[in-house]
Amino acid sequence: MSMSCGSNAELVHFVAVLNRASDKKFYFSKPSICKPSIMPLSKQLCLQPMAAEEVRMRSTMKRRSLISNSKNSGLTYKDAGVDIDAGSELVRRIAKMAPGIGGFGGLFPLGDSYLVAGTDGVGTKLKLAFETGIHETIGIDLVAMSVNDIVTSGAKPLFFLDYFATSHLDVDLAEKVIKGIVDGCQQSNCTLLGGETAEMPDFYADGEYDLSGFAVGIVKKDSVIDGKNIVEGDVLIGLRSSGVHSNGFSLVRRVLAHTGLSLKDQLPGESITLGEALMAPTVIYVKQVLDIISKGGVKGIAHITGGGFTDNIPRVFPKGLGAAIYKDSWEISPVFRWIQVAGGIEDAEMRRTFNMGIGMVLVVSPETSVRILAERRNSAYRIGEVVSGEGVIYH
Repeated sequence: MSMSCGSNAELVHFVAVLNRASDKKFYFSKPSICKPSIMPLSKQLCLQPMAAEEVRMRSTMKRRSLISNSKNSGLTYKDAGVDIDAGSELVRRIAKMAPGIGGFGGLFPLGDSYLVAGTDGVGTKLKLAFETGIHETIGIDLVAMSVNDIVTSGAKPLFFLDYFATSHLDVDLAEKVIKGIVDGCQQSNCTLLGGETAEMPDFYADGEYDLSGFAVGIVKKDSVIDGKNIVEGDVLIGLRSSGVHSNGFSLVRRVLAHTGLSLKDQLPGESITLGEALMAPTVIYVKQVLDIISKGGVKGIAHITGGGFTDNIPRVFPKGLGAAIYKDSWEISPVFRWIQVAGGIEDAEMRRTFNMGIGMVLVVSPETSVRILAERRNSAYRIGEVVSGEGVIYH
C-alpha cells in the first residue's frame, strides 16, 4: 500500500504536496492493532473501598433522583456499543495474515535502528468536545494516543501527521483543533510534518468533525524495550493520569444519559464541572518516560488505553507471567468514582474500560523502582509486581 500526503491549503499545516486526480482520501498502513486477544483473571478484580466519599456521592445522587436502582442497572462498555472481545477476535484473524502485529507500535528495521509507528484517534471524546465547545485540547489527546504508544518501545517520536475531516470547513474551529495538535507535538518533542483536511458534505453533522493521527519514532535496535527480560518479582510502576484520557467515552456518555446530568453540572465533591473533568487532555508521557529509560533498568512499558489494566499490562509480559496489582497503592481519581457509582458499573468492568488514574505502567527491576519512586514522588506509584501465571489479579 502506497503512502501519500494531501495538501492542507486552508490551514497551511501540511508541508508536502502530492497532485492526485482523485477525491481527498489518503490511506496509511496501520502498523499494529492495539487490542490483544487475552482472557485474564478478570473475575478476581476488585476496587479499593470508596468509603465516605462514595457514600456521600450515592446519597447526593439519590436525593436528586438521578439514579434509580443502580445495582440492577449496571452499565457495561458492550452495552454502550463497544465490544472489546470482538476487537480481540479481529486481531486474532489479522495476525494470521500479518504475523508480528499486536504491539503498541509497529517496528520497521532501518540500519541499526527501528522506525516505530503508531496510529489512533480520540474516539467519542469528540462528542464531548462538540457539546462543551472545548476544541483547544482535543488535538493534544490525538497526539498523545499515538506518541504514548510508540514510546513504549523506547522510541523517540520524530514526526506526526493528522487527518481532519468535516462536513463543511469552519476555519476558526479547525484552527483551534490544529493548535492543540501543535501543542501536543511540542510536548513530545516531535515535528508536525503534515496533515490532511477533508470536506465531506452530508457525511458529518454540522459543526462536527473527526480526527486521526499518525506518529513515527526511532530507537536503536539494541535499546528496544520489548519485555523479553521481564522476570517474576519485577516491579510495576504506575505513572499518574490526568483522568479518563481518551478511552471509554462511549460508556461515559451512556452514564451521563443514564443519570440525566449535564456536562455543566459539578463533579460531586469537586470544584470543577463534569465537562471540565472529562475533557482534561491526555498526559503525554514521552519526556518523562524517555528520561526514565535513559537511566536504565526499564524492561517493559504498557500504555493504559482501551482494555484498561486487564488487557494492556499482560501485553508486555513473556508467556507464563502475569501481574499482581496492589489495589490500594494509588488514589483513584474522583471522576472514576463518579462514573462507577452513577452507572452502577462492576469493578471488573471499570478495570477493563478505564485507566483508573494510571496512564502508563513501567516494568522495572526492584532496584530501579527505588530510584524512580524517589525521583518522582508525586507522579509515580509502586502499583504491583510480576507473578507467575497469566492475566491480572488484585490484592
